Amino acid sequence: MKFSKLSSDIFNQATAAYHVTDNVDAAIENPYPVKSIEYYLYLKNWIDAVQWHFEDIIRNPAIDPIEALALKRRIDKSNQDRTDLVELVDSYFLDQYKDVAKVADATINTESPAWAVDRLSILILKVYHMQQEVNRTNTDAAHKAQCETKLAILEEQHRDLTTALDQLLEDFAAGKKYMKVYKQMKMYNDPALNPVLYAKK
Repeated sequence: MKFSKLSSDIFNQATAAYHVTDNVDAAIENPYPVKSIEYYLYLKNWIDAVQWHFEDIIRNPAIDPIEALALKRRIDKSNQDRTDLVELVDSYFLDQYKDVAKVADATINTESPAWAVDRLSILILKVYHMQQEVNRTNTDAAHKAQCETKLAILEEQHRDLTTALDQLLEDFAAGKKYMKVYKQMKMYNDPALNPVLYAKK
């Protein structure tokens, strides 16, 4: 099975499982063996689904400011967890292709494969939620038509992204491209690098 198909299937599975309760505090029940790539893909999409709904909640104009601040902290942690998982998935790819010999004119890609997987996870969520908008019965025909148009574009994006991801992985396997991964090094999360935080010492 191609990696984009594996990822899409697991992302759809996790998205559907999250929306059984549609609760940001629901416990995750990951069905895959711990530390397997399937486990990390499922966890990745679950985190993305929770964060999607965090972002909905915090945009409520009537939200209590104290609650909003607490939610912002949760969003910050979720973003860090998401980044950590992307780097972990890239470690999986690095291991997969570590013994591949580069061809003489091998090139590097603008993004690592795990960041493409990250975009695929978000795209699956966009497709799910746009389909929900299409299915709504309390909207007018113009809203439905607009959402159907957007859904068709998202589905085209899914086809393009999965094709590009699989082609990239094929190029890695053939030595036509090579991986080079840079850690994100987010400075605002680091008390030693964020001047607001280290000035408090």
